[in-house]
Amino acid sequence: MKKYGVAFLIIVLLGAGALYYSQRRTTSPPVSANALVDMLADAQHNVSRIPAHFTRLSDAEEIRIGDSLAGEYASQRPVSSPENIAFQNYVQAVGGRLALKARRPLPYKFHVLADPNLVNSFALPGGHIFIGRGMLNLLKTEDELAAVLGHEIEHVELRHCAERVQITARLQKLPLGDLAELAQIPIAVWQMGYSKDQEFEADRMGTMLSVSVGYSPYGAVQLFEQFQRLRQEYVIHASAPTEELGEIAVQTLQGYFESHPQPSERLDAINRLIEQQGWQDRKEQKPFHVEYQTANTSGTQ
Repeated sequence: MKKYGVAFLIIVLLGAGALYYSQRRTTSPPVSANALVDMLADAQHNVSRIPAHFTRLSDAEEIRIGDSLAGEYASQRPVSSPENIAFQNYVQAVGGRLALKARRPLPYKFHVLADPNLVNSFALPGGHIFIGRGMLNLLKTEDELAAVLGHEIEHVELRHCAERVQITARLQKLPLGDLAELAQIPIAVWQMGYSKDQEFEADRMGTMLSVSVGYSPYGAVQLFEQFQRLRQEYVIHASAPTEELGEIAVQTLQGYFESHPQPSERLDAINRLIEQQGWQDRKEQKPFHVEYQTANTSGTQ
C-alpha cells in the first residue's frame, strides 16, 4: 500500500505543478480542437481527478454551463426529418425513465444528433445526453439503448463531465463564468473517452441504473459483444465486415475504440457484475421500436 501512496503523491505533485505553471504563464497561444483533445486526454488520463478537487461546481453552475454547450451543439445539428424526430422522442422516453432513478436533482435532457456517421454518444455537465444516429443504427434492443444512456447519465452523476469542463477551461484559460467562451469548446472534447477507471465506473453504475428501471443487464452484454465484433472487423481487419458502414462512420468508430477501454474488458466486467448481483435470469429484452409518421404514411422500425 505504501508504494501506491507514494505514486499517488507524485501524481498530485505533478498535477499541482502543471496547474501552477499554467497559471503563471502570461500568454496563451490559440489551441486547435485536435491539440486540445490531445492535451485533455493527457491531463485527464494521467492526473485523474485532481483538478476537480480545487473547486467543485455547484449543480446550478453545472446546469448553466451544460445548457450553454447544448444550445450551441444542437443548433449546429438540428433534428428535422420525421424519422429523426421519432428517434428523438424514443430516446427521450427511454432516457426519461432512467433519469427518474438518477441520484442528482438535475434536469436531464436527451438529444439525437442526426449524423448517421456518428457512432458515439456523450454527456455534458448538468444532464444533457447526446447520441448519434450512427450509434442508434447499431442497436438491436431497447435494453441496449438503456445501457448506452445509463452509461452517459452516470458520467454526469459521477461528475466526470463537470471535471472535464474544469480541466478544459484551465487548459484554455477560460473563466468558468463566461458561458459564451465555454460554448466554443469543440464537440470532440466530449466525444472522447474518460480515464479507464471512469469508463468502467460509468459502465457498472449505468448498468445498475438500467436494471433498476426494469431493463436487462444483457443489453450491456449484447452492446459490448457487438462492439467487440466491430472492432475485430473494422479496426483489426481480421475478417470481412458484416455491417455496412461508410468510411466516415468507420473512422468515428475507430476513434471511439481508441478513446475507450477494450470492448472485451468492458464485457468481462459486466459479466462479473451480473454474477455478483445474481442477475443471470434477467435475459429478456425489449425490441428496439421506433414509431414515426410522414405526411402520408406511418411506419415502425
